[in-house]
Formats: sequence, structure tokens, C-alpha cells
Amino acid sequence: MYATINEANAAVIAEIRKARPHLVDVRPAGECIPALAEGPVLMHAGPPIEWAAMTGPMKGAVIGACLFEGWAKTVADAEAFAAAKIRFVPCHDNASVGPMGGITSAHMPVLVVRNAAQGNVAHCNLNEGIGKVMRFGAYEGEVQTRLAWMRDVLAPMLSRALKRKPDGLDLTALMAQAITMGDEFHQRNIAASALLLRSLAADIAADEASSEEKQAVLRFLERTDQFFLNVAMAHCKCVMDAGHAVGEGSIVTAMTRNGRDFGIRVAGLGNRWFIAPVNTPVGLFFTGYSQADANPDIGDSAITETFGIGGAAMIAAPGVTRFVGSGGFNDALEISEEMREIYVEANTTLQIPTWDFQGACLGLDVRRVVETGITPVINTGIAHRLPGIGQVGAGTVRPPLACFEQALTALAESRTRAA
Repeated sequence: MYATINEANAAVIAEIRKARPHLVDVRPAGECIPALAEGPVLMHAGPPIEWAAMTGPMKGAVIGACLFEGWAKTVADAEAFAAAKIRFVPCHDNASVGPMGGITSAHMPVLVVRNAAQGNVAHCNLNEGIGKVMRFGAYEGEVQTRLAWMRDVLAPMLSRALKRKPDGLDLTALMAQAITMGDEFHQRNIAASALLLRSLAADIAADEASSEEKQAVLRFLERTDQFFLNVAMAHCKCVMDAGHAVGEGSIVTAMTRNGRDFGIRVAGLGNRWFIAPVNTPVGLFFTGYSQADANPDIGDSAITETFGIGGAAMIAAPGVTRFVGSGGFNDALEISEEMREIYVEANTTLQIPTWDFQGACLGLDVRRVVETGITPVINTGIAHRLPGIGQVGAGTVRPPLACFEQALTALAESRTRAA
């Protein structure tokens, strides 16, 4: 046991800095996540939750997964199957993360990110692109067509392209470049997605598939500005799990939401979830929708803010502030300066030109959150509260302070017992 929490935190930060995640493969989830091979099982975003307590977007995604896996042929059958037959497990409990509903089934492809330094692996499903998508709760028609194409064409081609690279793609290097080009890796991933496409284009062009299939894959990657979000999520999960393995300290290693609960994990408190009711994001809405349509906060994508990017790095992408309903550069600067108060160090690998090349925030400390009363700013998409409709806007949200207060109390109790 470390003599002080600060010493433990220094060890956690050291492991985070040491991590070197590489994107090495794209595989069916059931082949690399053992829990999904244990019958009708679905992974979901956030702390543990059951079907009856899920909000609309997650229920819609569950229906979509039931249809995709062939467990049901109609929506009514899918709802009945979900209520009676499916075992639901958090993505985070299975070295994985998933955006919005986070619903992942055995035959859905996942990104495989391996830490070249410490050896751990993390996964995330693939970004579905724009329009009606399952992660926001849509489930029929084009959603199923796209999911099947991703399984049968996109994922195998990406897998073959990555296997042509002996060590996969070094995500740390790619992200260090992309943050200088205006990405914060949650709401804006245009640069990183373009860099990913550039890295894979020649290998995709060399693939043995038909020219029509190769063109379809390249066009999909070309127009999906947020494709890298899921890669960034797997990167952050891989890094934060490496830090969590230290087993001590007050650094937050996971933040996530399931539409009902906001949950955090802390390096020194094992796999316990500290939860409180989620807030509802506030932002800008697509034409025809308003705040009244917004679902409460949902998704594992807050793993980016856990790492210190996303909302904490808003200054890297000041244009995002307009998209999420804020004012502009000065607001972005104010947010990142505020976040600096609750993170313990700077990530010198991710230097931000618009912040005088300061590094992004690193090491979210529950003690600082409770002491200051400042909670992290999280950039997020906004899902409609009803299943089947999908995304209706984008904005920001903050976690409930109660999560951090509970964790700090538990940390104090654990150190008292250990003493």
C-alpha cells in the first residue's frame, strides 16, 4: 500500500502515461468477449441495469439487437424476449465501451485495441455513421441493413487492412496529431477520422474484395466524421484500465451513464460503482425537437472525459462550443481552464495549440471534485427519449456530485481499515 493517496495517484498517472494502445483488429464481439458466448447476452452502456428500467434509446437498441441476432422477428417479440430471456451486462465489466445505448451482441463487430506496453485489451463497437442508427435507439429498416453490411463487408475488410500492419495503428501518435488539427475526440473527430482513413486507404485498396465493396467502405469512412469516436473510446478504456490496475488512489478510471444512473469507478476502490441519478443534457436541437424530447444522459463515451479529452479539452475544438449551444472560443477556454482545477496533471503527449501548447487534462481526482464542487463537463449527443427515433441534438452535461462524494467517503473508509 502506498503511504499517501498522492503517491498512489502518481503511480496511476505513470501507468496511464506508459500505456501505448494500438488498433490491431476488428472482430465479431462474441469471438473476443467471453460473456457474449454465454447464451442470449447483450452488453450495455453504463452501470448495471435491467430491461424494465431502461430508457427509450437503450430499449430501442435492444430491440434492434434482437432483430439483428435473429432472436425475434417482430418488435413485440423482441420486447418479450428482452424481458424474459436476455442477460444484460455492462460493457465496462467486459473490457469494453459502447456509445449511447452501448448495446453490443455477439455477431456485431468490435474494434480491438491492444496496449503494447502493459498488454491489456479493450473493445468498442463500430460507429454506424449518420442518419437513423441503433446507438440512438433506432432499430428497423436501414438500421438492420447497415448493421448487416458492417458485419459482412466493412468489418472483415478493416480486419484484413489492419493485419497488413505488423503492429496495427499507433493511436497515441495519431491522436497527438489530430488534437493539433482541432479535434477534442468526443464531439469532434473530423481530423482523426481523416487520419485513420489515410492510414488504411492503401491497404483497403489492395484488398481482394470487389471494387464495388472497396468503394463502399472507402465512401463510408470518408463521410463518417465521427468514425474515430469509437476508436478513441476504446483507446481511453484501454489506457484507463491500465491505470485502474494499480488498485490504489483517488483517480477516476471510468465515468458512464445508462439513462437512469451515472456511475464512476475509482482506481483505489476496485470495481465498485458509485452511482446517482443522471442529469439531462442541454444543448442545441435539430429542427422540430426541443429539450422536452431529450433523453436523460446515456452512454460510455464519457470515458473520453475520464481520460481528460472531450469536454475537458474543449479548447482544442472551440468550434464545438457553437454546436453544443455555447458561445465560442472564450467559452471553450473557460471550460478547459475550469477542468484544469479537478485534474491533477497535464498530458504532454496531447498538446493543444490553442492553449499555448499546454497538454490536455490528465488524472481526474475525486478529492478535487468534492473539494471544489466542480464536476466534469461532458460533450454528448442527445437521443430522443422514445425508442426508434434516434438523435435529436447535441450538447453538454455534468455528472451528479453525489457520485464523487460517495467515492471519497468509501476511499477514506478503505484507507482507515487498511491502517
